[in-house]
Amino acid sequence: MTADDQPIPSVWTRPPRERREQPALSRDQIVAEAIQLLDAEGLEALSMRKLGTRLGAGATSLYRHVANKDELIELVLDEVYGELRLPAVDDKGDWREVTAEGAHAMRAMILRHPWLASVLGQVGTAYLGPNLMRLTEDMLTLMESAGFTLKEGESAMTTVFSYVIGITSAEAAMMTMLTRNGRTETEWAQQAIPAAQRAVASYPRLSALYAEYAGKDPKQTRDEDFARGLDRILDGLAAARGDKR
Repeated sequence: MTADDQPIPSVWTRPPRERREQPALSRDQIVAEAIQLLDAEGLEALSMRKLGTRLGAGATSLYRHVANKDELIELVLDEVYGELRLPAVDDKGDWREVTAEGAHAMRAMILRHPWLASVLGQVGTAYLGPNLMRLTEDMLTLMESAGFTLKEGESAMTTVFSYVIGITSAEAAMMTMLTRNGRTETEWAQQAIPAAQRAVASYPRLSALYAEYAGKDPKQTRDEDFARGLDRILDGLAAARGDKR
């Protein structure tokens, strides 16, 4: 069966291929090297040919493990999700605290691998990867133990994940741009903020907003903005289940 013949083409739904001999490369080796390439050069640099060269093998060796580049992206995405761990349910403490910890960890994961911003919304069967399924199960267990129904817990988890991905994807895109231009975030802010202030001079609210950003550490501002928005999300979830703070 080819990838095109599958109802949902995916590395997670394709039956394992039969192998008559031990391949020179393992799937783990391919995935690890792909992540290194993506972290160093970005998504646009990833190709089966280039990855094969880095591994000292032809692209055909890679196709013994993955049918195409899309399947490779599914594998590397799930491997990166494996970096995330929630505390065990028995040690969960406050559901809000653990959820916030998971959200901050997810944000840090995306910023470590900024190419993720380009693929998180494109891999439709990512939820079938074992690491993401484990993370989802842990989140649902946490929400259920906190008093949410299973469906409410799914909605709460999706809301938190969507917030993290939306905010952090924009951050990751900016980090990628800065790396490409050889600038630090502080250097960029020192040039961008004055230019923005001049551009919005006739808009009083925007002018006041940019005045607040002037002179501040841009990373600290991003961290504070993320935490503030996450608190509002968690406030809403807490209100929905009748928490009193």
